Amino acid sequence: MADDRPRARDIGLAPGVLPTGELNAITDVEGVRVGHVSLVSGEDIRTGVTAVLPHEGNLFRAKVPAAVYTANGFGKAAGFEQVRELGALESPILLTNTLSVGTAVQAGVRWTLDQEDNEDVRSVNVVVGETNDGYLNEIRDQSIRPQHVFSAIESAEGGLVAEGNVGAGTGTRALGWKAGIGTASRTLPATLGGHTVGILVQSNFGGVLTMDGLRVGERLGNYRFRDELETGLELDLAPEAEAGSIMIIIATDAPVSERNLERMAKRAPLGIGRVGGFMSNGSGDFVVAFSNAQRIDHDSPASGRSREVLPDRAMDPLFMAVVEATEEAILNSLLKAESMTGRDGHHMEAIPVEAVKEMVDER
Repeated sequence: MADDRPRARDIGLAPGVLPTGELNAITDVEGVRVGHVSLVSGEDIRTGVTAVLPHEGNLFRAKVPAAVYTANGFGKAAGFEQVRELGALESPILLTNTLSVGTAVQAGVRWTLDQEDNEDVRSVNVVVGETNDGYLNEIRDQSIRPQHVFSAIESAEGGLVAEGNVGAGTGTRALGWKAGIGTASRTLPATLGGHTVGILVQSNFGGVLTMDGLRVGERLGNYRFRDELETGLELDLAPEAEAGSIMIIIATDAPVSERNLERMAKRAPLGIGRVGGFMSNGSGDFVVAFSNAQRIDHDSPASGRSREVLPDRAMDPLFMAVVEATEEAILNSLLKAESMTGRDGHHMEAIPVEAVKEMVDER
């Protein structure tokens, strides 16, 4: 984590109107833990793993209500179909690079089987998301190993969350700049329900950067299709020009049904749009949402479904919280990331903080 680089609010960027949680992080949702393993080796390994755990108990025995949403499906997400069908999450959520999804699934299964009280488990649905860090990382080396996944899970903790070039965001880029992991939260006042929504993103997508309404990408001359628009060059159709994707994790302590968790997940892409993303052809834009307000008992699932949940008419503040926190998490993923050189000498500059601060001060 780049301690000398600011978060959005440190330089006067404060998207939205709702108050943040104490840490302005996904871990403001009590019980949520985050762990990272970052691999930076030689001239071309720039990758990692990030794990998000909904609570501190046995995730398989005490599942949580969950939902998934695919905004644009150019990606290799694993475990989504069972969550979509049953509305429950029973594993850590693992994020990594595109060609390491299989390793993460295998390691996530092994970790679950090895947990106390899981000696009789014969099937487990591990949820894994990815973005392609192959511009900076020699992704074909498949350098992620099971022990890296184990370490990310075992190191997960509450409190401050490392952002920028860490974990699954080690080698990612977004909106023309080096990017990575970002997080933010909103804690609603009692008058709006008093619940907390936390967001964590793995940013790796393209567009025209807007920061809290400021047209930063245009001002700095760094945005998608700039060359084609300014010089008349034909569109670059090389795969590396696509610059996708994003993984978004939503956590809440609100007692929300699986159906309304999906509705929350469907609002997250509005946050992508606020920062100038447009979900390109080659972008995998995926959302996983869960509530840890209640548990679904693996041994007595029927009793776990008998619970009070918020009515539809109470959802609007949570929808707004998702949009605002997603926007801010993406901004943090950019601002906290440092410049990086990787595979074949490819280089991504960090967004110039002083230039952004000048724009903020001018408005």
